[in-house]
Amino acid sequence: MIEILKAILFGIVEGITEWLPISSTGHMILLDEFVKLDVSAEFWEMFLVVIQLGAILAVVVLFWNQIFPFDLKKKPHIKKDIFTLWFKILAACIPAAVIGLAFDDVFDALFYNPGCVAIALIVFGIAFILIENRNKSLKPHITELGQITYKTALLIGLFQLIAAIFPGTSRSGATIVGALLIGVSRTVAAEFTFFLAIPVMLGASLLKILKFGFAFTGMELAILFTGMVVAFLVSVIVIRFLMGYIKKHDFKVFGWYRIILGAVVLLYFVFL
Repeated sequence: MIEILKAILFGIVEGITEWLPISSTGHMILLDEFVKLDVSAEFWEMFLVVIQLGAILAVVVLFWNQIFPFDLKKKPHIKKDIFTLWFKILAACIPAAVIGLAFDDVFDALFYNPGCVAIALIVFGIAFILIENRNKSLKPHITELGQITYKTALLIGLFQLIAAIFPGTSRSGATIVGALLIGVSRTVAAEFTFFLAIPVMLGASLLKILKFGFAFTGMELAILFTGMVVAFLVSVIVIRFLMGYIKKHDFKVFGWYRIILGAVVLLYFVFL
């Protein structure tokens, strides 16, 4: 029962931090320091990634009409604009997929540590503040998803690659920063980031499950399922909040939060 309660807590943290650009990895590292699941190191590594499937399902449910490319009521059945959007999303996945598959273990060994996570938190926190200050006097030239070109999608995908290499960057944070930098509006940047997460997280989860194998114990399945369900429920609330928030506010508050969190991680793990 204690492990299930811990899984609920991890699910809450995952659901909040996966979509806000504040790094789920940084928060999971902090939480793991104080609340450790009684599981093997191999299961823990897999759990950190696969719990995100619950968060993905929230995107699918909330944005179903915007991402499902088939119209079951009318003819023709294919919604060409959504179909084209998916090709752009897949194009954005190419950099992280190619480099991530080739060097996943190398990146984990080199950069999955509190020091690197803290630096990534701080650097991208500063980036959010600087870019938002810069954008005050500029109007975004991409204000609808349909205006995103393949070139724009690939550029956003390159920023996602940064997150794949450096834990603590935040996948959503990196892609939103990249999108804002090249003139995408906050709302479109957030939506494209959400949709981009679907193939990325599915691929990453499948890779981790294959590495772990399918020999789950009953307790491991209960922990994983609990974490995913809680992550889904919390994600629904957080995504709705974020989409409402960015219509009236910028991302600077998340930048300041990242800087403070990065400083806390540095102080606790590196200097103390």
